[in-house]
Amino acid sequence: MLEHIIPSKARRKILQLFFHNPNESFYLRKIVRDIDEEVNAVKRELDILSSSKLLNKEKRLNKIFYSLNRSFIFYDEFLRIFTKSTFLADNIYKNLAKLGKCKFIVVSSKFAKQIPIKEDEIYLLIVGIIVVPEISSIVAEAEKQFGREINYTVMTEEEFAFRKKNNDPFIWRFLKQPKVMLVGSEDDMLK
Repeated sequence: MLEHIIPSKARRKILQLFFHNPNESFYLRKIVRDIDEEVNAVKRELDILSSSKLLNKEKRLNKIFYSLNRSFIFYDEFLRIFTKSTFLADNIYKNLAKLGKCKFIVVSSKFAKQIPIKEDEIYLLIVGIIVVPEISSIVAEAEKQFGREINYTVMTEEEFAFRKKNNDPFIWRFLKQPKVMLVGSEDDMLK
């Protein structure tokens, strides 16, 4: 889907690399290896992205390192877009029919930013009539990529509505933080 919006394959891959690893810095040769594109195409795209201020450029010894500029005006918007192309989101979209009747699937921005969460917090909320073994399998695969446990919770629409209505602190703490909707509308979810 992104290929229609960002026609440059090298740029798309570079953006995915950076937004899937938002806390890391990369140098040219590492980027070329990671995204498997020609060095000239990668260099050209890095120049464009750094001149537009999306990427910071820093010289260390004899290498130039690139990192995301968190102050970039569209940083949060790009983060939301590329969260929908993570391994976890891709597998959810590919297996949506097997998951049951999903009303909402929501990922915390903390997942996208790779920020550790407290024991009583979650990265992923799934609401609907869900086939739990299917989502458990998807999350287990994604945990290998993510490098740590992905806390999540599954609940029916009735339980979700009840907990929201009764000001359940667990639900409201999650709903008040920045999030990315994978399935459903945020407006409908907050009604």
